[in-house]
Amino acid sequence: MQALYGQLMLGLINGSFYALLSLGLAVIFGMLNIINFAHGALYMMGAFCAWFLLHFFGLNYWWALVLAPLLVGIFGIALERCLLQWIKGLDPVYGLLLTFGIALIIQGLFQNYFGSSGLPYSIPRELSGAVNLGFMYLPIYRGWVVVFSLAVCLATWFMIEKTRLGGYLRAATENPELVRAFGINVPRMIMLTYGLGVGLAALAGVLSAPINQVGPLMGARLIIVVFAVVVIGGMGSIMGSIVTGFALGVIEGLTKYFWPEASSVVVFALMVVVLLVRPAGLTGRTA
Repeated sequence: MQALYGQLMLGLINGSFYALLSLGLAVIFGMLNIINFAHGALYMMGAFCAWFLLHFFGLNYWWALVLAPLLVGIFGIALERCLLQWIKGLDPVYGLLLTFGIALIIQGLFQNYFGSSGLPYSIPRELSGAVNLGFMYLPIYRGWVVVFSLAVCLATWFMIEKTRLGGYLRAATENPELVRAFGINVPRMIMLTYGLGVGLAALAGVLSAPINQVGPLMGARLIIVVFAVVVIGGMGSIMGSIVTGFALGVIEGLTKYFWPEASSVVVFALMVVVLLVRPAGLTGRTA
């Protein structure tokens, strides 16, 4: 039973990263209609940013939680202003190809300077150790990752779905001319939306750094699974990405316990089933 509980905990941790990354993808696709294949590379940049802040500036994990999403978000805004704005209104496949190329360039640059091996990033002292729950020992940092990720996901959903700012964002993507007539700067809102999605990816990278070693390939290994999560939840669905991310993490963990050989394909098998039954995804809007 301890092994089962351990796999469930591992599934929740993976689900936290799936949820944060798929949430960022859903925000970008739902608001900008861009399939952002560079998301994995930006997740990796968030982890490297935390490592740089610690080793070159002496800024610890708590500073990295704030600064890394901000810095990578600014980098994402620069990408949107310099490159992505030119494919606005075109078929989403152009955005996929462009961001795929950007991801290869970023990954190649980091791999050229740091190689393929990972760099260690220590758990902050305040979150080290474990708690005895009676049926298992829960590492404090891993519990923090699950709770903090869920809080960030729900706060993002609330901002987009329940606030006036979120209403402006949705309106700016559906009818930009009307929103512009009310004096709202639509390009700026689109730019900030992309920065928000990228910042969520970088935040996931910072959370992942003490668990997984910081390396240039860490995003490439994760992004395919995250795209499957987004497809299952429904492209552009905020709550669908959150729920599906955590749920698939748990399902993957249970599969590793009961049928380890199928753990690497269970997410994609579920994606195929969902696409056959409901092509728009579990919570996506049908045409």
